[in-house]
Amino acid sequence: MPFPIHRPRRLRSSESIRRLVRETELSPNDFVLPIFVCPGEGIRRPISSMPPQAQMSIDVAVEECRQIAALGIGGIMIFGLPETKDELATGAYDDNGIVQRAVRAIKREVPQLLVITDVCNCEYTSHGHCGLVVDGDVANDPTLEWLARGAVSHARAGADIVAPSDMMDGRIAAIRTALDANNFQNTPILSYAAKYASVFYGPFREAAESAPQFGDRRSYQMDPANAREAIREMELDIEEGADMIMVKPAMPYLDIIREARTRYNVPISAYQVSGEYSMIMAAAQNGWIDLDRAMIESLTSIRRAGADFIMTYFAIPAARLLA
Repeated sequence: MPFPIHRPRRLRSSESIRRLVRETELSPNDFVLPIFVCPGEGIRRPISSMPPQAQMSIDVAVEECRQIAALGIGGIMIFGLPETKDELATGAYDDNGIVQRAVRAIKREVPQLLVITDVCNCEYTSHGHCGLVVDGDVANDPTLEWLARGAVSHARAGADIVAPSDMMDGRIAAIRTALDANNFQNTPILSYAAKYASVFYGPFREAAESAPQFGDRRSYQMDPANAREAIREMELDIEEGADMIMVKPAMPYLDIIREARTRYNVPISAYQVSGEYSMIMAAAQNGWIDLDRAMIESLTSIRRAGADFIMTYFAIPAARLLA
């Protein structure tokens, strides 16, 4: 029998052909780099589980942001480590809080860089949970006031986008109402709409010093077994006024990203979280995989699934590879 006419390998036969027909492209502008800012000056404190990531004082973060902007990276997401913590997360919505000071400094020195702020409370509470604890659980409705105040405070400092990550019911409506009432009608909300109670957040808890002091977050973050629930969460957040939605983590939930892309005509982000990053880094450091190829392949898979942009700790090295 003659060989079949169809030979898909023809379109894989050289790098120039492969590049020509490539379906999914990566650009530095697709990446947002999460950064961790801490009190003090001249501080770059390595995060042992996420090499070479580090906690940075604001002055060091500003210099890092100059490099980030020069590489054409899409933006940064700021997480803050406050000087003190308390049961009411007061540092989260203090106009002179660590994130607010960082936003002002970065926007003053690197004004062209897009700045997104994580709106949550876990870094600021003495117990490490994302809201007001009542009888051993996080009380939903009182926490909404903290989140709304935090979002307004971030917008007042100059944040381009606010991103609530707490998974409280009704938080998007509360934040949108508060932003509008304070003349921040044009500040977009990027909702962590489908945030799963994932084991892959482990290294982040070292980075942000935000591990819960008792229990876990499964009463408010999503069950990893559920997909239909994610659709409901995303629909509710869009109805409440979210301008963009996020799926977190990314690679274990590529099916959720794809479902969101099929259903919704809003920008979709995915967060390649600390555990995803640290696994790749650890395997590469042990010589088990090629770091550059693993980094690009993982990011490409997230874009291929449907994410418009990716929160990733690989933003800087990936941008350099793509330059």
